[in-house]
Amino acid sequence: MSTSPAPRKPRVAIVFGGRSSEHMVSCATAAGVMQAIDRDRFDVLPIGIARDGRWLLMADDPEPLMLTASQQPEVDGATSVVVPTDPGGKGVLVLEPGQPPRELGTVDVVLPLLHGPFGEDGTLQGLLELADIRYVGSGVAASAVMMDKHLMKVVFAAAGLPIGRYIVITDKEWRRDKAAALDPVASLGWPVFVKPARAGSSQGIVKVEGRDDLEAAVESAREHDPKVIIEAAIKGREIECGVLEGRGSDRPRVSEIGEIEVTGGHEFYDFEAKYIDEANVRLSCPTNLPVAIAEEVKTLSVKAFEAAGCEGLARVDWFYESGGRLVLNEINTLPGFTPTSMFPQVWAASGLSYPELITELIELALSRQTGLR
Repeated sequence: MSTSPAPRKPRVAIVFGGRSSEHMVSCATAAGVMQAIDRDRFDVLPIGIARDGRWLLMADDPEPLMLTASQQPEVDGATSVVVPTDPGGKGVLVLEPGQPPRELGTVDVVLPLLHGPFGEDGTLQGLLELADIRYVGSGVAASAVMMDKHLMKVVFAAAGLPIGRYIVITDKEWRRDKAAALDPVASLGWPVFVKPARAGSSQGIVKVEGRDDLEAAVESAREHDPKVIIEAAIKGREIECGVLEGRGSDRPRVSEIGEIEVTGGHEFYDFEAKYIDEANVRLSCPTNLPVAIAEEVKTLSVKAFEAAGCEGLARVDWFYESGGRLVLNEINTLPGFTPTSMFPQVWAASGLSYPELITELIELALSRQTGLR
């Protein structure tokens, strides 16, 4: 008596690393996902992108990718990967020195774990759209606009969402006349936060107390991005809400609300506090907000998600001022996704474990068509 073969499991390409300053964070995210993904349900193909842009076949081993005080993970290797740009072919091609090209087989969906430019900003999403390959997360436009803190605020303001005061300094403005570019900053009051417009993980952010330190802070931010945004400081609690795309025509789902409290000498939730000195950061979920405020955060988080045209997932970050005012800080379309990151934690507190969350995101992507939608 013959038995039919078991159905083929969907093949998930986990793509990580990348050319941005968040390379190490992306590797750490991949380590967490590789450990937690449901291997009974999915086949896994790890693909790393080196800092110079090479796509490489990586070992299915999370250990070298973990980010610790003593280990800074890096994508490197000799086995190149070529992703098809032909919509008719989903096979990944492998190129090894001295060997003929070989196919690794079909990729059903890509789980991009890239943070920052050349990954989170619509560039990778555009490549996958050209190849007609499904992927987790927002499409080209939402990814690009939400990566740019300036354009993000323009969208939010147009949607009537509450945002803080800010100014933008473009590369041309800075090279043309630094003093003139800095003149409007004083109107924001002190202190201010100087940020690269298109970076994440708190990379390049400097808190500035006065005009004397402003130029150096802008130059520091420009090491990550020639476009810089300067924001007025907001005194309030840092709270975050996770959003997941609804199934079909269903409305997006929201998580319990989390709160970040930073101690141990960190003035704000900087890179070291996020990924290295976690002992001095307290992430609590659900946090103790007034019921009406918590409901408002959830409602406005969905409004921001839909105004941005997000898909799949997003983390919506807020400030809650002592006077009761909510200020929308930003949306992250590919938020930090290590097991200890806020996005998985708020969903765990909402009844969706880390492995279940990964499965949900992959299944959402598999159910969604590529192209215009």
